[in-house]
Order: sequence, then C-alpha cells, then structure tokens
Amino acid sequence: MSSSKKSASKSARRPAASRGAKVPARSRKPKAKAAARKGTAAARTSAARRRGVEQLARLLEIMARLRRPGDGCPWDLEQTIDTIKSNLMEEAYEALDAMESGNRDHLAEELGDLLLQIVFQSQIASEEGSFDFADVAQGISDKLVRRHPHIFGDVKVADSKEVLRNWDAIKKTEKKARVSALDGVPRHVPPLHRAWQLQKRAARVGFDWSDIRDVFVKLEEEIGELRDAIARKNRKHVIEELGDLMFSVVNVARFMKVDPAYALELTNAKFSRRFRVVEEEITGSGRRMKDCTLAEMDAIWDRLRAEDKR
Repeated sequence: MSSSKKSASKSARRPAASRGAKVPARSRKPKAKAAARKGTAAARTSAARRRGVEQLARLLEIMARLRRPGDGCPWDLEQTIDTIKSNLMEEAYEALDAMESGNRDHLAEELGDLLLQIVFQSQIASEEGSFDFADVAQGISDKLVRRHPHIFGDVKVADSKEVLRNWDAIKKTEKKARVSALDGVPRHVPPLHRAWQLQKRAARVGFDWSDIRDVFVKLEEEIGELRDAIARKNRKHVIEELGDLMFSVVNVARFMKVDPAYALELTNAKFSRRFRVVEEEITGSGRRMKDCTLAEMDAIWDRLRAEDKR
C-alpha cells in the first residue's frame, strides 16, 4: 500500500472532529448555556443596581419634601438629630428581630426603616450645613476601598484572618492616637455588648487569663461576694457585686467565642415559649394562674424542660 493510501486510510478511521470537521452543535450547548446564564445574571444584577439607585434617590427626595420649610410635614420639621437618635437604636433592634424570625419580607421592611433613620439624620445635618447623605455614602465607600487593598490594590492575603489583621492595621493609621486600649469602644451600646468589647480590647494587650478554668474561679469568687453583699443587706454593694458577676459571665462567653447577647436572647425566647405553654395549660383547665400553686406550675415547667432535652 502506497504512503498516500495509508494516509487516506488513517484519515478515514479518525473521528470527524479530528479531521477538521465542524463540531456538532449539541456538543457546544453546555458552554453556550453557561454563557447565557452568566449574561442573564449580570443583566439582572445591573438592573437591580439601577433600580436601587433610583429608589434611593426617590427616598432622598421624599425626605427633603417632608422637611421643606413652609409646607413640609409638621412632625418631621420639628425633629432634630437629638430627638430621633433613640429611633435609630429601636429600628436596629427591630431589624435584628426580623433577622431572627427568618422572614425575609419582614427583614426588608425593617432594613428600610433603618435606612430611613440614616436618611433622616443626613437631611437634618445637610440643613445645618454639617454633612449630607452624599458625604455619608462617600465616606463609607472610600473606607471600604482603603481597607480592602487585596481587592482594590496589589496586596496579597492568604485567608480571612490576614484580611482582619490588615483591616486593624489600616484602621489604626486612620484614627487619632489612642491613649488607652479601651478608647473607641462606644458608650451607647447595650451594656452586655460593651462588656464584651472592653474585655476583647484588654485581651489584645495581654490583660487576660490563659485558661478558661481561671475564668470559672473568678466567676465563683464573684458569686461568693454577691452572697456576702446580700447577707449584709447592703444594696449598693449588691448592685456592684451583681455587675461584677455579670461581667464575669460575659468573660466566659468571650472565652467560648459566644456572643453573650445572642445566648441570652435564646434563653429569653425559651423562657417565653415555656411560660406561654404553662399559661395555656392552666387557663385551658378553667383556672387562673394566680390560683395555682408554684408546685403546679413547676410541674408543667419541668415537663416542658424534659421534652426540650430529648
């Protein structure tokens, strides 16, 4: 067989694709579908971003109209930064409740209420000539870019821990020199969270126990001191020792990397659920709570507790 015939024979035995023939359309479909999905997702993201910008502009316009001198809303016009500052915390807590509920529609509503407080404060400040919403948005945008040099710069990071270390280092260069390691812990936060933050700051400079067993020793010490204060009927001392005990409990939570406020809220929810069942069972039997003995209520409570532990 001649060399030309051999070549022709081999070519005949090779798959069409290897001979330069066009690949069947069906073999290209997965890639085409993936590209189409990617394009559709990008389009949806772009449309959502445009809608977000439009709705934020609308909210800013509504707030400016409510605050317009002469024909604005009387209530909105009366407000100052001080009069509505408590609303900010209230709306933040309601947003947290919505998060815990798992109801995303409710969460969207509460986040809107929280956003309103930011827009409201910014509108009042703009009227004072202090700052406006654009300053607020620009400030946080610039900060995010500065503190993410591994995204917006040429810094390389190995993991999220390194990201946090870089964040703290950059933050230190942005803030005024601090006299104390505790400087910067907000005063207007729930006491439980503030205790947690104070302990974390102190621990960063080495003021901490190395073993959780030492934390429990301190906890037991505080329990004993509270008992002594109660026995002496010294109310001022009781308040002080009770605070020390709670601070020690927060230390236990910190060592275990548990948010003490979250742990307490779980217990609040558990207590509320069990107590409501106790009420329902007693009233369902035609009696009133105040007519029952503690032993009767405890019996129901202990049963519910046992059911929870199964």
